Amino acid sequence: MANVQAHARLDSPLAGLLSSLADNWWLLLLRGVAAIAFGILAFFWPGLTLLTLILLWGIYALADGLLALWAAIAARGDMAPRLWLALTGVVGVLAGLVAFVYPGTTTLVLLMFIAAWAIIIGVLQIWGAIEFRKELEDAWLLALNGVLSIAFGAILFAQPGAGAVALVWMIGWFAVVFGCLYIALAFRLKKFKQTA
Repeated sequence: MANVQAHARLDSPLAGLLSSLADNWWLLLLRGVAAIAFGILAFFWPGLTLLTLILLWGIYALADGLLALWAAIAARGDMAPRLWLALTGVVGVLAGLVAFVYPGTTTLVLLMFIAAWAIIIGVLQIWGAIEFRKELEDAWLLALNGVLSIAFGAILFAQPGAGAVALVWMIGWFAVVFGCLYIALAFRLKKFKQTA
């Protein structure tokens, strides 16, 4: 029965992209591991200076963006569904570069910047989940990641007076949960590759 469902999915216009993502499932795994590593660093160093926080976040955003771009380039299939991966990558790379170019930004500006980034990434992830809902049973993991990103961004916008330590802890938790969801999605894609 699973083979019949897998073959039925291959008739979809998104099958080529999903197959490419399944072939490169390890890219999502790396993105998840990078997010968890960033979150753990935030927990162990809650008293980070603003500059260190900006640079660590910039490294994470840049790495996440480059991995998303790589996945978009490596993917096969229709161009339109690959767009969400490319947009996610471009937003991540730009966010990382801004963090390096303007390291002296205030905590409030950094907070608003991270909040905007999280909301944009969340919207793109929900868009990706909608695109894959018929091809991948567990597209809800990507949608959940998107909802989490949007909620995180909204909380940061609503509480701009949060202290730097509280911000580090919030970012740490967000990164760990974000990373775990990416790892779960990566292993689901790996299983899809094996059944296809």
